[in-house]
Amino acid sequence: MFENFKPLPVDSILSLVKAFREDPRDGKIDLGVGVYKNADGLTPVMRAVKAAEKKLWEQEDSKSYVALAGDPAFSDAMIGLVLGESVARGSIAAAATPGGTGAIRQAFELVKLANANARVFVSNPTWPNHTSILDYLGMEYVAYRYFDAETRGVDFDGMMADLKDVKAGDIVLLHGCCHNPTGANLNLTQWQAVVDLLNETGAIPMIDIAYQGFGDGLEEDAAAARLVASSVPECLIAASCSKNFGIYRERTGILMAVSADASQQVLNQQTLAFLNRQNFSFPPDHGARLVTMVLSDAELCADWKAELEEVRLGMLGLREQLAGELQRLSGSDRFGFLAQHRGMFSRLGTTPDMVEKLKTEHGIYMVGDSRMNIAGLNAQSVPILAKAIIDVGV
Repeated sequence: MFENFKPLPVDSILSLVKAFREDPRDGKIDLGVGVYKNADGLTPVMRAVKAAEKKLWEQEDSKSYVALAGDPAFSDAMIGLVLGESVARGSIAAAATPGGTGAIRQAFELVKLANANARVFVSNPTWPNHTSILDYLGMEYVAYRYFDAETRGVDFDGMMADLKDVKAGDIVLLHGCCHNPTGANLNLTQWQAVVDLLNETGAIPMIDIAYQGFGDGLEEDAAAARLVASSVPECLIAASCSKNFGIYRERTGILMAVSADASQQVLNQQTLAFLNRQNFSFPPDHGARLVTMVLSDAELCADWKAELEEVRLGMLGLREQLAGELQRLSGSDRFGFLAQHRGMFSRLGTTPDMVEKLKTEHGIYMVGDSRMNIAGLNAQSVPILAKAIIDVGV
């Protein structure tokens, strides 16, 4: 049996991590891996999460299974965080998953179960795991234009032109905020145009929201998801708690299925539970319980929001510092997009050869498509990166 295995494609980001670790140079900079880091290069445990974990350790009296869809209190808390009051709770089915990736996988499984012929439209570029999972599941996907390499902004005209090819029952995968890998985002006027197109064509939106709170704020980052969910007959939302709660290793995510017909919610909930059972049975609970405790305790929630805002403003400050330094060195505003992008990532829009030169000549590691993790910087490394970008001729 094992002799039938074939070598699989190497994950480019994991390869980058390995190369960075093996690089002996002092002053090397890791902008590749998509994990938040503070100014000291650490991914800290958030204060409210640590307090909730201590409380849980003192109070928890069982490690028994919770439910196939996870604790309903977690679903309620996350639905409130992502959707607020934009959609009636009775029309939303939800299930906890192993991380945001698990939610995406379950969403694609749900689509395949409902309509094996559905095509999934994905932005070009998108998070590589989107297309990797679709390939593995044997699902057809179609790329739509998204990033303009010249302006480093959204190619909205190209996007809308490509999405006119969607048909009823197709899925349009959208990044709710902080687009990965580009950092370029739609404004609400553009989101409304997308909603209008979805309603005209009968296509179904699927929103991947992994960075709520990292862009313009918790409420602001949820605005697009709330607009879409309240404006279309059906939608899917995959949310992650890895970034905004800092609980990467706890693998905490949720999949929501929103339907206009509240009577459909019961069957949707049964289906989500069924899919959990087939893939991993009961979802992990530890991270989900911490999130529930933080969101349901006024004091913990206030402290979490305050720390999350510190994180957001810190990344925004690094963006502005980098854009300003590049303007000073280049005498040009061509890097102003870095201050306009939001979230952990920006795409420089340069060539793989230039990215390789940054690595070999300056010890600066980023993904080959020029996606860089802004959170991998600090006030001292920004000028180093800016000089390197100018030196290699980006």
